[in-house]
Amino acid sequence: MHYFQDRGFQHPVSSEITPRSAYLNRRAWLQSLAVGGAALSGWAGRDAMAQTARPNKLAALPGVRSTVAGAMVMDKPTAYGDVASYNNFYEFGTDKADPARNAGSLKPRPWTVAVEGEVKKPGAWDLDALLKLAPMEERIYRLRCVEGWSMVVPWVGWSLAELIKRVEPTGNAKYVQFITLADRAQMPGLRSGVLDWPYAEGLRMDEAMHPLTMMAFGLYGEVLPNQNGAPVRLVVPWKYGFKSGKSIVKIRFVEKQPATSWETAAAQEYGFYSNVNPKVDHPRWSQATERRIGEDGVFAKKRPTLMFNGYEPQVGQMYAGMDLKRYF
Repeated sequence: MHYFQDRGFQHPVSSEITPRSAYLNRRAWLQSLAVGGAALSGWAGRDAMAQTARPNKLAALPGVRSTVAGAMVMDKPTAYGDVASYNNFYEFGTDKADPARNAGSLKPRPWTVAVEGEVKKPGAWDLDALLKLAPMEERIYRLRCVEGWSMVVPWVGWSLAELIKRVEPTGNAKYVQFITLADRAQMPGLRSGVLDWPYAEGLRMDEAMHPLTMMAFGLYGEVLPNQNGAPVRLVVPWKYGFKSGKSIVKIRFVEKQPATSWETAAAQEYGFYSNVNPKVDHPRWSQATERRIGEDGVFAKKRPTLMFNGYEPQVGQMYAGMDLKRYF
């Protein structure tokens, strides 16, 4: 097993903590978890219903079919049972199955998200106020993780731009920082030294304002399972999954590029932008291909990874003229 040494502690790489073979061997056990569910049935591509079939595991949270360009990919959604049982959420453990096992301790209500910094209207947003801030939409996004696996997830929520417009950023707001919950009483993974807590991420303002950037409150027509970032998380579909912070408690508007958790842990491996780019390898593995969860046969052919995770027509213009190997 490989470990980082540059921060004075042994840092396990999540792709090496749970080998794919080990995950496959315990699929039967995972399916017995309460969060398990059946695969989406009756998927009919472009003729699919506006609302994805519910697994009937948690409270309903329906959304109308989104009309945002690129928001409804035609890939078959990943089975709910896989989405809810194969996760990176280090606050609950570094093994892919740890969040599903341990996240029952998370209390998603009451919940408040503080908005601070370079805005004219700072304040605290109660979860119920956020749920009513804009009409809920269903969006089917690809999710690509830096370790080489991917999913297709039907999210429920609205564009982050809806909140940004209401808090009225000042001219000094160049970046948006996201801070997630760090409560040792609820999150056993915080006892580890894997990262500096709380988990922090950030976006450039134009990235945050892009209509595809989403505040998600649900998936598969229901509220988010705890292990998927309840009660509110970020989803940025053209970036690697670790950019999409879970269980957000604070949003800060700042003038200078904010530090992010993975940059702090290993700047040589995790850059600020973290756009999906098959031409830029991770220092220890290729990013040219990916394994779609649910298509896991031992001899299954990997998929080629798409530039910007397939969202290049919608987002590529934001990076025109940038050296994407330097700003990785």
